[in-house]
Amino acid sequence: MQIAAVRITLYASESRSLKDKRRIVRSILDQVRHRFNVSAAEVDAMDLHQRIVMGIACVSNERSHVQQEIDSVIRFIEEQAESLGAGV
Repeated sequence: MQIAAVRITLYASESRSLKDKRRIVRSILDQVRHRFNVSAAEVDAMDLHQRIVMGIACVSNERSHVQQEIDSVIRFIEEQAESLGAGV
């Protein structure tokens, strides 16, 4: 069994409130969960309105599959974050 976990930190420069931040976080996490077979959650900095910290985890039988899945999720999050006004 192979397990991979990654912590992703984004900076939401256009976010002026926790409500703005939660809109971005919810959008990204919902899309990640729907598109990929991974677990995803906001894991830190929940009270800071411009910092987003997400944790992503994947389990598989093959190391190459786990790495490929995590790489795909990271690329997807980077693309989505830019379109929503957040950056890595």
